[in-house]
Amino acid sequence: MTTLADHASLASEDGARRSLLRVAQHPRTPIIAALVLVCLVMTVLSENFMTDRNLTNILAQSSVVGIAAVGATFVIITGGIDLSVGSSVAVSGMVAAILVNGGLPPLLGVLLCVVVALTIGVFNGFSIAWLGLVPFIVTLAALGMGRGLTLQLSEGQSVYGLPTTLTWLGGGKVGSIPVPLFVMLIVFVIGHIVLTRTTLGHAIVAVGGNRQAARLSGIRDKRVLFAVYVIAGLCAGLAALILVGRIGAATPTAGVGLELQVIAAVVIGGTSLFGGKGSMIGTLIGVLLIAVINNGLTLLDVSPFWVQFIQGALIFVAVLLDAFNQRRIRSRAV
Repeated sequence: MTTLADHASLASEDGARRSLLRVAQHPRTPIIAALVLVCLVMTVLSENFMTDRNLTNILAQSSVVGIAAVGATFVIITGGIDLSVGSSVAVSGMVAAILVNGGLPPLLGVLLCVVVALTIGVFNGFSIAWLGLVPFIVTLAALGMGRGLTLQLSEGQSVYGLPTTLTWLGGGKVGSIPVPLFVMLIVFVIGHIVLTRTTLGHAIVAVGGNRQAARLSGIRDKRVLFAVYVIAGLCAGLAALILVGRIGAATPTAGVGLELQVIAAVVIGGTSLFGGKGSMIGTLIGVLLIAVINNGLTLLDVSPFWVQFIQGALIFVAVLLDAFNQRRIRSRAV
């Protein structure tokens, strides 16, 4: 005879199974599992990995990629791409450093760094939204122009001796916690709120999901596209300040390969290259996964060339899984 207690026990077990199933089916479960697994493997392989100093270093190192990835998440959700983020970081940091060393007040240098990157974002946004050009081509052109301008202005030389005001965001600390970590977390929180709690965020997802349907529903799609590239430019400017502060100088090769790391983090975090889907939480986890892999391979004295190879392979796997997911969605719709 089944008692009331038995019914309660069965109901509890059924509820637990359903909860586990929901967790297992959550889109962010695989990447969280991958992050935990990589951390465990690195802990076993290197005794220096799971130390307070190294973990703090990982978080600080991830700040440049993380801040830039927030802007890239908005862009990729619309179905676009931004290949100019690395050169934006380089040229904005270099312009600010040269002018500050030439006598410009450091605070104005901080503002100018952001303005230069913002201008590149405006150029990208205007060309894509209002001129109707392809994002890949526009941002590739901006990458080339930004990198060339950086080399021309610097004459291939790094700029050192920068004042603390210009480098504090990247090199300062609040207690024992690096300032870049605070900046990155603030940017992610703001990005999450904008994406999930504002009209602009909902419009970004709608445009990425179906631009024509979004337009017919009253969303001004051109303004949305323009806005996401401006936001990406703003994030690149903040990332430039962090990078200049971390290395204590502006270098002509700053940001080389940054676009690869940013795109990898965003795509691995679950944002679809087909547009219409993405989250800041997923991007943050993707950033941490990339940072942990980079740090772990460095501790294991693995060639940096293999690091780039692994980043490229991660992008390929993430895009492949995204493509399979899109096909499954289309087949269900049919």
